[in-house]
Amino acid sequence: MTLETEVQSLRQVPMFREVDPARLKLLAFTSERVHFADGQRFFDRGDAADAAYLILEGEAAVTLDGPQGPIRLALLGANALVGEMGILADQPRSATVTAVVPTTALRIDRRVFLELLSQFPQIAIAVMRELAHRLEMTNQQLAQTRTG
Repeated sequence: MTLETEVQSLRQVPMFREVDPARLKLLAFTSERVHFADGQRFFDRGDAADAAYLILEGEAAVTLDGPQGPIRLALLGANALVGEMGILADQPRSATVTAVVPTTALRIDRRVFLELLSQFPQIAIAVMRELAHRLEMTNQQLAQTRTG
C-alpha cells in the first residue's frame, strides 16, 4: 500500500476530510497499518492506552466482562475510531476490543494522536462529538435496562 493510497483512505474518514493533504501524508507515514484476524484482540481491558485505532475495513466489538460472560457495548465498522478514550483520560483501557471479521486498521501512536488533536481543532471536535454520541447511547441502554 502506497503513502498516496493511505492518504486517500484517510480522506474518506469524516473527521479527516478538512485536514491538509500534507498533514494526512504525515499521519499516514507515522501510523502503522495493522491487520487483525477474526477473533483477534486490538487490546484488552486494563492494557496501557498506547495508541488509537482507525478502522479502515472490517468490524470490531467493544466488550466488558460480565457475570454471564462478555457484554457487547458496541460494534464498530469502517471509519470508526477506537482506543481514544484511554488516551484522552490518561487511563488504562476501559474495555476489550476484538475483531469480529478480518479487520484492517491504522494504529495511531498516543503521542501522534494527541498532537493531531492539538493541531486540528476540527478533529478534536469530531472526537468529542463521537464520545458524546457514545455516552448518549450508553445512557439510553441503561435507561432501557432499568425500565425493561
